[in-house]
Amino acid sequence: MVDVRLKPTFSPAEAEAIVLKHYDIVGTAYELTGERDQNFIIKDSSGSQWVLKVANLEEDIDNLDFQNQVLQRVAEIEPLLPIPHLNFSKTGEAIALIQDEIGSSFFVRLLTYLPGIPLADIRVQKSQLLQKLGRYLARFDKALAGYWHPAANRQFQWSIQYTSEIIGRGLSAIKDVEARSIVEYFYADFESCIAPLIPQLRSGVIHSDANDHNVLVAEGPGDNYQISGLIDFGDMVYGPYVYEPAVAAAYAVLEEDDLLGTAAQVIRGYHEEHPLESQEVALIFNLICIRLCTSVVLSAKQKYLAPTNEYLTISEEAAWRALRKLVGIEPHIAEEIFRDACQLPRVKKGFDPSEILDLRRKHLGPSLSISYNRPLHIVRGFRQYLYDAEGRAYLDAVNNVPHVGHCHPRVVKAGQEQMAVLNTNTRYLHESIVRYASRLCQLLPEPLSVCFFVCSGSEANELALRLARSHSGKEGIVVLDGAYHGNTGRLVDISPYKFDGPGGHGAPEYVHKVPMPDTYRGLYKGDDPQAGEKYANDVGKIIDEMRGQYRATGAFICESLLGCGGQIVLPDNYLREVFKRVRADGGVCIVDEVQVGFGRVGTHFWGFETQGVIPDIVTMGKPMGNGHPLAAVVTTPEIAASFDTGMEYFNTFGGNPVSCAIGLAVLDVLEEEELQNNALVVGKLLKDELGRLQEKHPLVGDVRGLGLFIGVELVKDRVILEPAGREAAVVVESMKDHGILISTDGPYHNVLKIKPPLVFTEANAFQLVRTLDLVLEKHFG
Repeated sequence: MVDVRLKPTFSPAEAEAIVLKHYDIVGTAYELTGERDQNFIIKDSSGSQWVLKVANLEEDIDNLDFQNQVLQRVAEIEPLLPIPHLNFSKTGEAIALIQDEIGSSFFVRLLTYLPGIPLADIRVQKSQLLQKLGRYLARFDKALAGYWHPAANRQFQWSIQYTSEIIGRGLSAIKDVEARSIVEYFYADFESCIAPLIPQLRSGVIHSDANDHNVLVAEGPGDNYQISGLIDFGDMVYGPYVYEPAVAAAYAVLEEDDLLGTAAQVIRGYHEEHPLESQEVALIFNLICIRLCTSVVLSAKQKYLAPTNEYLTISEEAAWRALRKLVGIEPHIAEEIFRDACQLPRVKKGFDPSEILDLRRKHLGPSLSISYNRPLHIVRGFRQYLYDAEGRAYLDAVNNVPHVGHCHPRVVKAGQEQMAVLNTNTRYLHESIVRYASRLCQLLPEPLSVCFFVCSGSEANELALRLARSHSGKEGIVVLDGAYHGNTGRLVDISPYKFDGPGGHGAPEYVHKVPMPDTYRGLYKGDDPQAGEKYANDVGKIIDEMRGQYRATGAFICESLLGCGGQIVLPDNYLREVFKRVRADGGVCIVDEVQVGFGRVGTHFWGFETQGVIPDIVTMGKPMGNGHPLAAVVTTPEIAASFDTGMEYFNTFGGNPVSCAIGLAVLDVLEEEELQNNALVVGKLLKDELGRLQEKHPLVGDVRGLGLFIGVELVKDRVILEPAGREAAVVVESMKDHGILISTDGPYHNVLKIKPPLVFTEANAFQLVRTLDLVLEKHFG
């Protein structure tokens, strides 16, 4: 690959001397911009003009010969297609050789000058012009059908065949985390879905760089612009024909509002002259995106190599703006638009929502719920956004499972790579489980240092109860009212959210409820500095009642922050005082971090740390695998030893290499992208802004939470705290209609639940609050 730092540095005066010596032309030289080569316009006294091209010091003469042969072939087969023509030197050479003052040799060529202005400088409606560009490129490619040159297959940074290598090696040059994740997303899609198909596609020699600075335009009668030429043939390669219109479309969409409509004009024109096949059209959107990704990766690298060469990054900012829009477009929507442009029939992909609902009713249990009155057909996710089948983007402010963002490319890649090598169980030695266990335990306080890996939060809590019973020898369990700990039979038995709800049968005799330490709705309020101790006394009373019975306290289990209870933040000293009482009675203290662990609270990595305690057992799940089924129980060596009774504990998939690779990737992303700090900063901003809504809207009774774990409780009356459950449901549905996803929680279903992926931004926070303000004003103002 040619080094841009070795671009020639001849002066205009030296260029004038070159054309006089080698081409017998007396003229004035004006330097043009260029990426790798040095270019001059040469103008003589009669007004005739040429372009002198001085090749990069590393340029291979075979590549220049390749370009010359292409120009000659196209001129023969398509004589009416405006392209530069070769001028031979006085000695009859198409490529002359010159030297600079220190003896370095450079190849030079002289081409005819094409009049016109770059397409990038045109500020008129371009749809017809872009169709003409598509037709021009199709004619150019057809003229080269069957042509071959050894240099056409060279390893070149803009060649689609080397895209994987170029992006893979250059990603680290992009320092902005959010920007890099966009490239990683398209790169992963390209690697899995596009790259394997490239060898199967119709191919030939293509220009492959019809960007808006290489396409010349001339004004005709009545502002009827025409394509007056194509320049810069240094990027020509042997590649898929479909890549030609895709590259042109990639640059055509820069600074445009209607990206798909703009791209469709280029595609329509190309298809009219050189019909595209159905499979090719299906790939165009991905090829547009990957071309822009290649552009920004190379720009990032070249800024480092040649920081003063502005031409190298001429399209960088516009490319980033386009990529941020493109990542929000559903690919099958783009494909439909491009098929329409080519007058090809649309291909139905998947079921309609009504068909999905019918099949759910027929084949899935009726106890499975669906969110929203008008259910969403979600087909894709990226970072903090979900996309439906119609291509609409939704800001996801409720799904805490994709902890580091939906489909984070590094997490996905980690799973893919490990799955392609080995996926087995813990009866064999493999490194990833011990690496992950060590990494996890480093994030926990001593003596929490022994891990059991499982596949879900429910499995984790079920196992935690077994560990506690083995260690304490007691059956009794103390739980918080309104709590939910999982979907197994025993966990339903200890979850008041379930056993006191519809279809529930109440608590078994070994399960004892204590009041939720809710300082908004409970007996002891937030203005009581002793609220934590007072709620802890309720636990002490239950323990006293249980003492001496066969169901004496074996374990106390609670979430560090209460989820289903209504996004409740525990009052200060609550867990400290509860743990004292439980341990004094020989019980085990279990903290459920399934929802709030891994940095969500912002100030700490674990929710229990906000209470200044160290539990005996910690359970974790949901965010561990960012959507992959991964969960764990971490406990002390003493409790782990109590569980070693001779009965083997084995979990077929718990701790498998794929899960551990994914878990490690999640920890890497959390650390490198500083997402715990993001939760702290954005969470504080969001909570503060929601507090302003509380001052404005009487319906907002309380705003609470830590980091990006926030609840907004709606009440009809702030004195008697009458729950506004119906109103909360209206708000959630209306927010969805405005493109933001939240949910409700709490015993009265009147708490707006806000638990977004940790990549949630300050802009997202402001958007959420503005929309909630609008919705409250519209329905209840």
